[in-house]
Amino acid sequence: MFGRVVIVLGFVLVAAATVPAGSATAELPSRPGTESTATPQRLFSDIQRMIDQAAPGDSIVVPGGVFRGAAPIIVDRSVTLIGSPTTILDGSDAPGIFIVSADSVVIRGFTLRDVGRSFMEDRAAIKVETAGHCLIDSNTFLNNFFAVYLAEVDGCVVRGNEISAINTSETYAGNGIHAWYSKRLLVADNQVSGHRDGIYFEFVEDSRVEGNSSSANLRYGLHFMFSDRCDYLENEFVENGAGVAVMYSEHVRVRDNLFSTNRGPAAYGFLLKEIDDAEVTGNRFENNSVGMYLEGSNRIVVDRNVFASNGWALKLLANSEESSFAANDFYGNTFDVATNSRQTVGAFRGNYWDAYEGYDLDGDGIGDQPFKPVRLFSLVVEKNEPSVIMLGSLFVDLLDLA
Repeated sequence: MFGRVVIVLGFVLVAAATVPAGSATAELPSRPGTESTATPQRLFSDIQRMIDQAAPGDSIVVPGGVFRGAAPIIVDRSVTLIGSPTTILDGSDAPGIFIVSADSVVIRGFTLRDVGRSFMEDRAAIKVETAGHCLIDSNTFLNNFFAVYLAEVDGCVVRGNEISAINTSETYAGNGIHAWYSKRLLVADNQVSGHRDGIYFEFVEDSRVEGNSSSANLRYGLHFMFSDRCDYLENEFVENGAGVAVMYSEHVRVRDNLFSTNRGPAAYGFLLKEIDDAEVTGNRFENNSVGMYLEGSNRIVVDRNVFASNGWALKLLANSEESSFAANDFYGNTFDVATNSRQTVGAFRGNYWDAYEGYDLDGDGIGDQPFKPVRLFSLVVEKNEPSVIMLGSLFVDLLDLA
């Protein structure tokens, strides 16, 4: 009917079956130094023992309690590990908590905390190496060096996790979700804060980042390099140190995201460097030092975005060519468009500009006079940044009028 159910040391081992209602679960005795009378102290080796006894396809239900150990838990077979709301894995004594090397591993429902930093190795609460089709789902990560670290994996899903840390220096911080040399990933519906980079991709292909909230990270809410054919959809990147940076990639799609309140002398809502053939559509850039910055990026389609209340809505350098900007809304920005060239480096059509002072005599909703969004003073500032202190002066008004 339900398959076999083996209860050992307070763990429920389900062999490719469902646990019947009312099944009993034995409890381990509490160990000395418990955090409370209701929180038993246990060891990583207890979980390791159950993994070693499991067959591929088995599910292991880990009971509540605080687990500690000197060595990480090695998951070398395809099992499902399920925690409870009170299952806490403390990595303060170990160089990591879970190291996964098998395909089709599921880790769900744990609290994983306090994996310490290292300058010699990338320590993580969950590290998956050379494996496929893993699922890291609905866990809570607290104050870990790296929370989730994926290396050479295929088809893994990181979904619905809460990831937070308390860091004050980029040097001593790791990333929330870190992926290297991987493909076909889905990173969805996670909340990430307090790390160096909230989400980091390097040499990742054909993957999707969707529905995440990445905020208050020390450097970037999202940072990816050398990662082709990836989609970034419906995420929120708010109050990160330098915003979001995408570099050295092709065929990227960025749609319906929020880039907000990324402020500072070197902060951007969204920075593109050496990006080719990308689509940036339906996004909102608000209250950033620079809403969007393009350098050495070509054939970028920027359509139907909102640029509101930024210092510079759009910075477009002369080495970015053949890009188009259509049906975007620009309002409340100090500078709508800035560039370091007197030549047109992009095609603008059908955009709304709140600074437009022309007229529309035929009533077709399109201004009869062309609007030139690059203020002369923005060119001056681009060549000599301290001159921005003159913003709002009569001299600047006369310069723009001229």
